[in-house]
Amino acid sequence: MHMEKNPAIPDPAAGPSVYRDYARQWLRSHLPEHMRADSVHYRTPTLAECGEWEASMYNAGLAGMTWPKAYGGLGLSLREHLAVNKEVGALAMPESVGSIGKELAGPIIQTVGTEEQKQQFLPRILAMQNYWCQGFSEPDAGSDLARLRTKATQEGDSWRINGQKIWTSGAAKAHYCLLLTRTGTIADKHRGMLMFAVPMNTPGIRVVPIKSIDGKDSFAEVFFDNVVVPDSARLGAPDEGWNAAIRVLSIERATNRMYRAWRFDCELRQLIAACKSDPELAKLLDDGHTQRRIGDVVGEIDALKGLVERTVDLMMAGKSVGARGSLTKLYWSECHQAFMGLALSLVSHVTPRSSALAQRARKHFTTAYLYARAETIYAGTTEVQLDIIAQRIMNLPKDL
Repeated sequence: MHMEKNPAIPDPAAGPSVYRDYARQWLRSHLPEHMRADSVHYRTPTLAECGEWEASMYNAGLAGMTWPKAYGGLGLSLREHLAVNKEVGALAMPESVGSIGKELAGPIIQTVGTEEQKQQFLPRILAMQNYWCQGFSEPDAGSDLARLRTKATQEGDSWRINGQKIWTSGAAKAHYCLLLTRTGTIADKHRGMLMFAVPMNTPGIRVVPIKSIDGKDSFAEVFFDNVVVPDSARLGAPDEGWNAAIRVLSIERATNRMYRAWRFDCELRQLIAACKSDPELAKLLDDGHTQRRIGDVVGEIDALKGLVERTVDLMMAGKSVGARGSLTKLYWSECHQAFMGLALSLVSHVTPRSSALAQRARKHFTTAYLYARAETIYAGTTEVQLDIIAQRIMNLPKDL
């Protein structure tokens, strides 16, 4: 893949529309055909290819938009970030393999990390030199972080960690784990939580892959057996872990992958094009029930776009994300899950006699449907989001 260095990145004062045009031109001219899911030349890209592609995007000024220049970012606003995300979503490109570092670990390190940690980690995250995983969920805790049991015990200038994490995305490829631990007991609930940046090659760490329903093994259990890390691996103060974790989750639910609504648009175009390519499938598009379902999806995607843009407006006005992150997460996950149900109902009619485009669509959307089953679980279940919305946005009493 061609790696373009220092292209003519727009002046930061040029504004979001200029950055949008630049991103559109650069992405469409540089994204390899074999990495476009809607291309006849598509094949599943390797981890190395995805990493190289994301590094080229960073070199082109299309990553780290809002990060400080001192740590490799561009120092731009969320408006430029959103403008680029819209163009990223408009293309059927692979999902980021560095999202946990760029969207979770990076913001946390910027918030509670030391200057040395910022210099050490942030530029390497953007340059795709380090991959991260997120060690939050545990077998007996689920979405309730207040029940986590992984214990960190201080021993002089180091910490000894014992415990287990589960559903850890990308653990097998990660160089570091953004690890949430407890320094006290479960009875302490939100107190005594501590976050670490733990190298995954530290002795005592064992990664056991989990094969999911779509046949992939991107999830894993991670065991920490007397893992010793220096105090310099600590992110923030011992009692700062809970607040840092909540910040991670609010960021994850509201601002991560802002391109989702525009990617759903792209998927809908891909689905309809595949159906139109085959006479039998094309008949399904003329069915009134199908047309109503497609109309519902279009309306939900447009509503999600408005929700994302409203969130950016509020953040640009200096307001915190807070519980709005749960609203965004709930909406996009339920919206996409319903959309993938429609997609599966259409591609299930593909036969060996169907067009090549339809055959590829069946494979793509069947896998996408299976993956979408997890979207209402990861980053906080639908039930958790509804509870947060009820209590923190609607101010409903707990005993209603």
